[in-house]
Amino acid sequence: MTAFFHRHPRARLAALLSAPLAWLVVAYLGSLAVLLTSALWSVNTFTGQVVHTATLDNFRTILTEPVYRTVVLRSVAVAAAVTLIDGVLAVPMAFFMAKVAPPRYRRILLVAVVTPLWASYLVKAYAWRVMLANDGPLDRIFGGPGYGLPATVLVLSYMWLPYMILPVYAGLERLPGSLLEASSDLGARPGRTLRSVVLPMLVPSIVAGSIFTFSLSLGDYITVQIVGGKSQLIGNLVYANIGAANDLPFSAALAAIPALVMVVYLLAVRRTGALENL
Repeated sequence: MTAFFHRHPRARLAALLSAPLAWLVVAYLGSLAVLLTSALWSVNTFTGQVVHTATLDNFRTILTEPVYRTVVLRSVAVAAAVTLIDGVLAVPMAFFMAKVAPPRYRRILLVAVVTPLWASYLVKAYAWRVMLANDGPLDRIFGGPGYGLPATVLVLSYMWLPYMILPVYAGLERLPGSLLEASSDLGARPGRTLRSVVLPMLVPSIVAGSIFTFSLSLGDYITVQIVGGKSQLIGNLVYANIGAANDLPFSAALAAIPALVMVVYLLAVRRTGALENL
């Protein structure tokens, strides 16, 4: 058997990958299949039992009922706003780390970006709750914003900013410094160099980071519970329908919406080369 694997390296690679691939298919793709299948079921309003008959009523309710449609659109808008804010912040920060800071400080800055990821999610969220509270530090300095949708966008932007900085930093690391020097030699100012040289080559890295920030924000429900005030996102409706209404099929349909949105988003960005930067 050993001699066979020595003569056939591809067979050896297939044997090594068979177990993790099988686990991926069962645990990940299997759970998605169960989720989508459950979303097609319904609940008998009289007995409360799940009816295992395929129907699109749950998705029809989400798309036609103004309350659910508003929550879905709000969730997508929040995810898009967080992604936009993180992109605007990440590009100059990553550019400074990769091209401006001395080499001996780059690792220190990289560790500083990654360090917040080591802290507990809840600790960071509740720390922001304290800062955003009435008579809190931000309220005393800026007079707000208090709890609500702006606070949710602010906190989520802070939470997921490292996931945008790291791909952009990796893209800038691969950007030859000779291109920046050539642009400068041709008389381009820093702003023109950024627009015409740096940003076009960073598009795949920015899109790669946006996949993380958009998907993580779209499925989040803890931050909006802590600092969102009365605002609701898709995750809150999933939690409410499981806990209070005990409507598992409708909860599955709500949970399938972010997955379907991300599938559409991935299909839209796959031609940018972003998936190769993940």
